[in-house]
Amino acid sequence: SPMTHTLVASATREHIIGFDRPFTIIGERINPTGRKKLAAEMVAGNFDGVIRDALAQVEAGAHILDVNAGVTAVNPNESEPPLMRQTLEIVQSICDVPLCIDSSIIEALEAGLAVYQGRALVNSTTAEDEVMERVLPLVKKYDAAVVAISNDDTGISEDPDVRFAVAK
Repeated sequence: SPMTHTLVASATREHIIGFDRPFTIIGERINPTGRKKLAAEMVAGNFDGVIRDALAQVEAGAHILDVNAGVTAVNPNESEPPLMRQTLEIVQSICDVPLCIDSSIIEALEAGLAVYQGRALVNSTTAEDEVMERVLPLVKKYDAAVVAISNDDTGISEDPDVRFAVAK
């Protein structure tokens, strides 16, 4: 049977993920969660740390950069979408690797997908009905690839057969 390949792309560069392809390195540093200084900078509109982290990760060999703009637990539905959009625009302007749009806030995913140039990777969906109903239409609308976590409403099973069934 043919190997499954997943294409992600920036405006100018493609990257293929697959079992028969070299290991894909995704840089995860652009994430203010647990990084108070970065979160404070981003809230203040200072993207120096984001830019530094983006360039350093590409230099270190990252094929894809994960972008997360979850700066606050207070009203993330309001704060996160515009910040996600701004962060993605800045990262796209300074490097050419494909990007992974990382949020549990659906409005932030949509804001990011709307400004993304290329074929994004969305991080992530689960098999929980409510999450699939909201994320998968966006994935389809913007022709994105998606990271799927094989848990449903009961959580992540220890049984690999159950995980496989959930993934399917």
